[in-house]
Amino acid sequence: MSNAAAGRIDATFRGSFGTFVLDAAFSVPASGVTAIFGPSGCGKTTVVRCLAGLQHLAGSSCVVDGEVWQDASTFRLPHQRPIGYVFQEASLFPHLSVRRNLAYGAPRGGAAASGDIIPFDEVVALLGLAPLLDRWPQNLSGGERQRVAIGRALLSQPKLLLMDEPLSALDQLTKAEILPFLERLLERLSLPAIYISHDAAEIERLADQLILMRDGKVIAAGPLHVLQSDPTLPLARGREAAVSFDAITEAYDPAYGLLTLRIDGCRLLVPAPPVAIGKRQRLRIAASDVSLARSPPQQSSILNAIPARIVSRSDIGRNEVLVVLGLGAAGSGTQMLARITRRSWDQLALSEGLDIIAQVKGVSLVSGPDVG
Repeated sequence: MSNAAAGRIDATFRGSFGTFVLDAAFSVPASGVTAIFGPSGCGKTTVVRCLAGLQHLAGSSCVVDGEVWQDASTFRLPHQRPIGYVFQEASLFPHLSVRRNLAYGAPRGGAAASGDIIPFDEVVALLGLAPLLDRWPQNLSGGERQRVAIGRALLSQPKLLLMDEPLSALDQLTKAEILPFLERLLERLSLPAIYISHDAAEIERLADQLILMRDGKVIAAGPLHVLQSDPTLPLARGREAAVSFDAITEAYDPAYGLLTLRIDGCRLLVPAPPVAIGKRQRLRIAASDVSLARSPPQQSSILNAIPARIVSRSDIGRNEVLVVLGLGAAGSGTQMLARITRRSWDQLALSEGLDIIAQVKGVSLVSGPDVG
């Protein structure tokens, strides 16, 4: 095998399951979090089961970081694939304590002897499991059980973590409790993860890459913010359209409680508690929170008025316009969306290629607070 596929997950899964036809191909980095998103029944779980080796579709292929898991002459069975699989339900062993549940999947001998392992104590710390180690599964809350299930998957020392809607069985309060643990875990461990969710907010918070699916097919794959700002894709045209940005903290003004955050093409002022300088923060800017002006406002309560260039315009229905903006004086920075009325477009005499001011009325910090 050549090194051409090293650092990538390259997969093509084609076949039928009764009346359902899967024809899904994608190539994503073998690092960070790749989310699979799409409506119910589009094939998200089937793709993950194929990655895990639980489904065998002849004529398909799967190469993970240069290792062939499936091709015309190879098919690794599930136990031969270095994966950790987290399901919707925790499914812990009721007769084992939390400590023994965590240790159950740990490899013996060779894998543990190598230096490249995920340590037990680190997983316990990242998931806040220390107070639970001597408890029994029946005495845990739903969120605690799922944290143990995630820890057990990690301690199997996988090269790829598969997470099939791991929070969907939890209520909103419990989900809000577990998300900071999951966020910190995925950020700290250098382990690629494939994450399925039907919840756009989870994906905006956790994902680096995105695979969009519909009717058994991959309709797009790439960096999250790129797909979010593509006007040809359904994410950009929905009422809740937004773009996620990874920003770096540059300064904090304690007098006004404002963070200065840098993204490609501009700096943003965001009301927030203090954060360490240099720390990465995930931002979300909704298209409906961006207005456009031909010149900088003289007096305004809006904190962020950003030079930008109109990249493209698409009509949404008869009376609204979706505008793709390139941030920065020459529009060379990252792209953002604005959703405005057609009347505003016409009255301001806007056009593609025009330099304008993007007024951002609201910026959401979606990174959770540190936990533990």
